[in-house]
Amino acid sequence: MSSINNIDVFFSAQSFQENELRNKSVVVIDVLRATSTIVTALMNGAKGVIPVEDMGEASRISQSVDSDNYLLCGEKDGTKIDGYDLGNSPLEYSRDTVEGKTLIFNTTNGTKAIKKSLGSATIYIASFLNLSSIVNALSVEKNEIVLLCAGWKGRLALEDMLLAGNIIHNLSGGSLSDMANDGAKVAFGLYEKYGNDISSVIFQSNHAQRLKQIVGTDDLEYCAQTDICNLLPVLHEGIISI
Repeated sequence: MSSINNIDVFFSAQSFQENELRNKSVVVIDVLRATSTIVTALMNGAKGVIPVEDMGEASRISQSVDSDNYLLCGEKDGTKIDGYDLGNSPLEYSRDTVEGKTLIFNTTNGTKAIKKSLGSATIYIASFLNLSSIVNALSVEKNEIVLLCAGWKGRLALEDMLLAGNIIHNLSGGSLSDMANDGAKVAFGLYEKYGNDISSVIFQSNHAQRLKQIVGTDDLEYCAQTDICNLLPVLHEGIISI
């Protein structure tokens, strides 16, 4: 088992260099909304999710696959990309829409964080929706662990750090050693302060305020739910599946 002192937290996809992840197990967190959407898609029967870094990569992949079995999905700055089948609202990813399909997925922050993690040993996909499954997997993880918060365009996102803190709180039994990494201490402290009302804190976050202007509040309410499924999505050979 990895020691709780060997867990670190990065607050955005721009806050580290790829070589810092080598031989480590990475947990990618983008509560609003990419990782919540990925978990939802897999919960509703999607065959897999191919994360891409930008529209160009998405276009190249989409041209080489059978369009009957693939959906082109994602957003830029919170808004569905023109010509895509789906945006980045988890509520769009119903069983009727995604079951049996492979999704090519492109988002402003979350998929970039996943792609930047490709040199690591393992990549898990975490949201509040599958919190306990992530905690259970990490409790027996042998590698050093990095909780990678996608953030928003290089800036800290409170909701992502709150989930990281929740994970650390559960793994540590609610008591963090003085020897823990600084990032873990910050995330843990945020959860200790705000963890009693996760939904309200998410609604008050900067990113939630931006999203409210674009998509309303339904996505926020959905993404703030805890443990609605027991899935453990992992990236393997470029595809996220369970």
